[in-house]
Amino acid sequence: MIALRARCLRPLGIVYAALIAAAWGVVPQGQAQSVPASASLTGCIRDVQGRAVAKATIKINGNNLHLSPQTDAAGNYSISLVPGTYSAHAEAAGFEPASFGPVTITKDESKTINFVLRLQAPQQQSSLGAPNFFDQPQFTIAGVRDTSNLSGHASGSMGPARASLAKELTSAPVGVATSDAALEQAARDAADREPNNFEANYRAGVLLLQNFQPRDALAYLQRANSLRPDDDLSSFQLAQAFADAGEYNNARALIPRLQSKRDSADLHHLLGNIQEKAGNPLVAVRELQEAAKLDPSEANIFDWGAELLSHRAIEPAIQVFSNGTRRFPASGRMRAGLGVASYELGSYEAAVRYLCEAADMNPRDSNAYLLLGEMQNADNGQSNLLRDTLERFARVQPENPWANYYYAVVLWKRRKGAEDTATSAQVESLLHRAVRLDPTLANGYFQLGVLYSERKDLSRAISSYQSALKIDSELAEAHYRLAHAYMLNGQKWQGQEELRLYKQASKARADELERQRREVQQFVYTLQQQPRR
Repeated sequence: MIALRARCLRPLGIVYAALIAAAWGVVPQGQAQSVPASASLTGCIRDVQGRAVAKATIKINGNNLHLSPQTDAAGNYSISLVPGTYSAHAEAAGFEPASFGPVTITKDESKTINFVLRLQAPQQQSSLGAPNFFDQPQFTIAGVRDTSNLSGHASGSMGPARASLAKELTSAPVGVATSDAALEQAARDAADREPNNFEANYRAGVLLLQNFQPRDALAYLQRANSLRPDDDLSSFQLAQAFADAGEYNNARALIPRLQSKRDSADLHHLLGNIQEKAGNPLVAVRELQEAAKLDPSEANIFDWGAELLSHRAIEPAIQVFSNGTRRFPASGRMRAGLGVASYELGSYEAAVRYLCEAADMNPRDSNAYLLLGEMQNADNGQSNLLRDTLERFARVQPENPWANYYYAVVLWKRRKGAEDTATSAQVESLLHRAVRLDPTLANGYFQLGVLYSERKDLSRAISSYQSALKIDSELAEAHYRLAHAYMLNGQKWQGQEELRLYKQASKARADELERQRREVQQFVYTLQQQPRR
């Protein structure tokens, strides 16, 4: 029996190919040197959880060549070839092999073949070594709290900022669509030409699901499932499509039959996601915990911790992310989770340290930087580590408007006063770059208004505040500062109108935060036998 997986919406047990440009390649050992390589074959190999499969073997056959390169630590491979027709076969210890081809590559052409490998059944894995033991949690989720009586950090002045950080972390994408429109249309056409072909319908459905089109995917996956109702992968993907389309009852209805054949971490993970979307977080967190127990993978542990964090079980989330960081020291998002949870608990310095470590692991990934930016935007911390990390964000990603904005803000907070003209000029340059890169960045215009106000350049300050409010009329502080600038400029009536709008925007913001606060079902938990209330 094979393992199933919902995460990342990647196709299970099939090979999907996409045509992309590739600029790198090495001539594999054993390739004839008399004919120059002018084509390339690239791709990645992942398991059904979306994790890279390192040291997997890719067997390329064709044109009298027999090559066997291996994937790198990120699961990637790249092979330079002479033009011709080839077949590809991927295999790795503990996984079922997969094949693709034949595929024809012409001169100066690059093609990509990505493989997703299924786990072998347990009886086939007896030689794979010791099991990956699960760390027993030192807490128990006991129930859900009445949201009309919240207390603690969530109801304090920093509650909105912390809630924003938690939302940023748990909603960060873990995968992106990998196929282009032509490949997608070809899959649709193939299924439409052969409506009774299981493979054609299944591949079209999985591709659409992978590309975040669950409604379109349903038609093909339902047809595939009707052709082979006992196919576990088809049923699993159909359940995923129902869940992503918001049809939770239909999704849940498919799970019992799959579990009757084999209870797996993937099924518990899928059921956890379904229950969370259906508004049953208590059931969801228990399913996600069971998934992590059955398969303590990086993805399962992270999702369990993220679920705890989303429902404000902060200390349990710290336990889970801490264990995950020890188990997967190279996981940047696990450290980011630990950083956000630490911030939620009020441990600002620890939060900065963990998020900076997460950024260090992949300097070109924006997620940890953006979380740091949100954090420093809310607090007046003077951390050199935070400043240096945001400086690197702006240096490594100079075309990212948020990178320029956040570095400008941290420099502004650390300036020595109005007399620090050098820092002020640097901040102004960064902010202008940010709004040039993204003309809809209201925060950038607002911060320019603050800068010009300090310089007593009222006309430019007023113009900047107006630009910010034209983009986002709900920026309460922009209304307030614009009112002050109008008053100083002798425009009393306009100033009074902005004060009225400030009060209106402030009330709307407070009402929205209260609505969000009541929507969050906060877990009640026990920690070391002590009740948390």
